[in-house]
Amino acid sequence: MNAEVTLVGAGPGDPRLITVAGLEALRAADVILYDALSGDALLKEARGDAELIDVGKRGGHHKVRQNRINEIVAAKALEGKKVVRLKGGDPFMFGRGGEEAEHLRAAGVVVHVIPGVTSAISAPALAGIPVTHREHASFVTFVTGHEAEDGEEVDWSGLARLKGTIVILMGMARLRRNMEALIDGGLDPDTPVAVVQNGSMSEQIAVVATASSIASKCEQEGIGSPAVIVVGSVASLRDALGDLR
Repeated sequence: MNAEVTLVGAGPGDPRLITVAGLEALRAADVILYDALSGDALLKEARGDAELIDVGKRGGHHKVRQNRINEIVAAKALEGKKVVRLKGGDPFMFGRGGEEAEHLRAAGVVVHVIPGVTSAISAPALAGIPVTHREHASFVTFVTGHEAEDGEEVDWSGLARLKGTIVILMGMARLRRNMEALIDGGLDPDTPVAVVQNGSMSEQIAVVATASSIASKCEQEGIGSPAVIVVGSVASLRDALGDLR
């Protein structure tokens, strides 16, 4: 029997937004390794005898380090079990799915990917903010709001010179610093910025301000993680479109 792992994107949070293929894989799995943002409701879809392993990160604390996650996933697959690696959003959108797939392939494990609905697009959309719009932005850039563990830094000055939409994931802890970096790089301080917290969930909330004021507004209103940050004139469309859930 071939050792196989399926990387499954759980979607942005609402369990109804997982794909049909992802749900089928989840229900058939012997072992499910899941992240913090993959959704507890989805785990209820697992078989009663399935092994559930929590490897999520919460508040910056890694329950299990990434290299250990790689080892566990490979080991379970090599035991001949049907393994699902359940990841919030899409596995390849800042989800380290690519790294896990590389490790598994090197270990001789067959890898399948079931894409998920990424919060980078869906959270703004559900809040009435299309990330592209013919009159506002013809392209969008996705960026992580914190530097990688290897010290790689985001070129905020380069992003500031772009004219399209900037979508920032995992950026709430450094929201003020990142907005200041964009403004220092040439972004108009009055550029509309939206923050969507708990996108797709019943407790979803969105606030809109400017690049120079969004951090203060989020602090005043208690907006925190998990959230998606949208920088660009498309953020102003929320006033016209409103909530689209």
